[in-house]
Amino acid sequence: MSTAQIHDLGYRGYDGERLGEAAVARSLFVTGLRHIFGLGRSLKSRLLPIGILVCSVLPALIMVAITVMTKIGQLPVPYERYPMIMQMLTSIFVAAQAPVIFSRDLRYRSITLYLARPLRRTTYVMARLASLAAGTLIIIGLPVLVLWLGALLGGLPWQDESLHALKAVPGILVLTAVLTVVSGAISSLTTKRGIAVVAIIATLIVSSGVANAVAAIVQSSNGPIGIRGSWAGVLNPFTLADGLQSWWFGFPTDLPATVSGGDGWLYLAVLALTLAGATAVVLRRYAKAGAA
Repeated sequence: MSTAQIHDLGYRGYDGERLGEAAVARSLFVTGLRHIFGLGRSLKSRLLPIGILVCSVLPALIMVAITVMTKIGQLPVPYERYPMIMQMLTSIFVAAQAPVIFSRDLRYRSITLYLARPLRRTTYVMARLASLAAGTLIIIGLPVLVLWLGALLGGLPWQDESLHALKAVPGILVLTAVLTVVSGAISSLTTKRGIAVVAIIATLIVSSGVANAVAAIVQSSNGPIGIRGSWAGVLNPFTLADGLQSWWFGFPTDLPATVSGGDGWLYLAVLALTLAGATAVVLRRYAKAGAA
């Protein structure tokens, strides 16, 4: 006869509301955004992202002060140019923080725990990409918002300034989206954060130099028949966004060649392919990780 005993440990059934996939995705998004800026983590984790945010906003504040005090009648830097000027800081930010969102889950295999909940793999990836996109948008967009508010404080015509600022928004969104998916895809390919950081920085910085060099060479030599120097702008996220906003609104660009006519359709096609392709890479990587 068995002497085993069953003890009542006080376990009870859960009768409350059961949250579904949307709630899990929302929690992942908020947690991811907090991790990007080091909130709820050690001071060391907050130094770089908060420092980059401060360094991104500080020049905008200085420009606002100059505009208000000198009454020069215009901002020293147009809204659409500011993100292009700050591309080095933005590149460092996404390179350092994208692995926080993607490489860590792969390294510690926490992806299997997430997918054990009522959460589809696609929803998980989109929540992670949304967290990185929100953090990147803050870095890129907040200084532009400061410039706009400063223009209003400086007494500049609010209708003209508001319209100009609104025209800069599509370029900011394009840049945010491309940087997010590209850095996310690279980060998902390795569990080593250091390797991911170097790979992202190399991709963004080197491709920027290559795009400008190729554009200058093709433009100066008139290029092969049918080849335009402006096409080189599709090689880098910053020049891609720069070229699109130039095509849409006629803004000047940093490229030696002007984006006009049918060039814009090429830029749109590359944008769509980049967003779809990089997102597919992340989905495929997590599909393999979840199945392993």
